[in-house]
Amino acid sequence: MNNNVPFLNWGFMVRAIPEILKALPMTLNIAIVTMIFSLILSFFIALVRINKIPVLTRLATIYVSFIRGTPLLVQIYLAYYGLPKILDYIHLKYGFNIDVNNIPAIIFVYVAFILNVSGYLSETFRAAIQSVDKGQVEAALSIGMTKWQAMRRIVLPQAIIITFPNFGNTFISLIKDSSLAFTVSIVEMMGKAKIISASGLDIFEAYIVVAGIYWVVCIIVEKVMGIVEKKLRVGGL
Repeated sequence: MNNNVPFLNWGFMVRAIPEILKALPMTLNIAIVTMIFSLILSFFIALVRINKIPVLTRLATIYVSFIRGTPLLVQIYLAYYGLPKILDYIHLKYGFNIDVNNIPAIIFVYVAFILNVSGYLSETFRAAIQSVDKGQVEAALSIGMTKWQAMRRIVLPQAIIITFPNFGNTFISLIKDSSLAFTVSIVEMMGKAKIISASGLDIFEAYIVVAGIYWVVCIIVEKVMGIVEKKLRVGGL
């Protein structure tokens, strides 16, 4: 019996690090693009619910409930398989020239992630905006500001400071959740780990490496977010 068999294939792990890091840009791309568009969409959803706009408020409530009540993986599948069917229907019904086959899979991933994150962030925005003293807004209106000017100059700066820690946590979660994109053939870090481990029996080692990379990336993001948050709170930005 050979007792010299190593527990881990260290050579494979060393070789796997640069290979998996090649997919890091895709992982960050999904997280960054999603975060940018989610901040915009979630803000408007929050405003709709705060101002109780007829019809839109009800639709926004149903949307948030659905997003929070279903898994992200299911939402990815709904976007990936459902949107092409909807676009095909529009093409056949109204004659729009839409070639679903030429739409990159990453677009459907963006849609799923943006809708998912916006559902959660809209509630964060709504709570932060409503936490700002209404007296400040009334004072701004009394000196001639419009509602939008009061929102932009008084409410939003305070709401952003309140919600910034949640933004950081959401971005870190996005980096980790991007691993689900491989289910629809997007090769990010988790997908790359699966691919390079498929040629041998080094699956455990591949997952250790990718876990370590995720961990390091999330620590770096957390530190950066912490620095930005401190600057925001002391008025440095």
